[in-house]
Amino acid sequence: MPLLFKSLNHGEIPFGFFNIETDMILLNNYFFFASDFAGYIVEMAGKKLNEPSDMTWDTYILEEKDIGNLMAAISGVYFSGFIGEVYGHFPFPHEPEKFKQNPEGYKTRELIDGIIKRYTSLTKIPVVAALSSREIKIGEYIFSRVGFHELLAYLWAGGYPRWKDGIRPDYILKMKGSIIRSTHHLFEGIRLE
Repeated sequence: MPLLFKSLNHGEIPFGFFNIETDMILLNNYFFFASDFAGYIVEMAGKKLNEPSDMTWDTYILEEKDIGNLMAAISGVYFSGFIGEVYGHFPFPHEPEKFKQNPEGYKTRELIDGIIKRYTSLTKIPVVAALSSREIKIGEYIFSRVGFHELLAYLWAGGYPRWKDGIRPDYILKMKGSIIRSTHHLFEGIRLE
C-alpha cells in the first residue's frame, strides 16, 4: 500500500507499491517499476562525494482521471483506470496473511507495462540532487535528504505489507549494497533496517 510521505513543495504525497503482485510503485501521479527505480538509485549512489548527480529517469505520468480509485479496487467494488485494471488481473487477497509484497512481482512487468501504455507513454523527468541544500528533486517533487531516505527505507522494507516470507528481490539487495558503499552526500546518515 502506498503511504504518505512529506515533500517540500507538494505537502504529503503517496509513494509505494499499490498491488502486491507487481513491482510497480507510484509517486503521486508518477509510476515506476521498482526495479528501474532501484537501478537509478544504484547509479546515483555510485557517484562520488559532492559529485553532481543530475539524471534523467523514465517514468509514466498519469492524469488523475486515468489513475483509478485504489480503495475501490482493493474492495473489489469498482475497477476504474489503470489501478482498477491491475486489480482486475490481481485482486486483493481475502486472507490477511496473504497480504505481502511478492518479491517476484517483476515477473508481471510485461502485462503491467502493456496496461499502463494504454493510458500514457514513458516520459523523461529530471532528477537533481542539490549539493548545497541536501535536497532531491524527482520531476516536480522535492524531498529533503531525510524524506528521500524514508522513500528508500519503504522500498527496502517491502512497503506496508512487507516482503513475502522476508525475501527481497535482487534489485533491492543491490540497491542497499550500493547505498551502504556510497560516499555521495545524498545517502549520508541513511538507515535501512
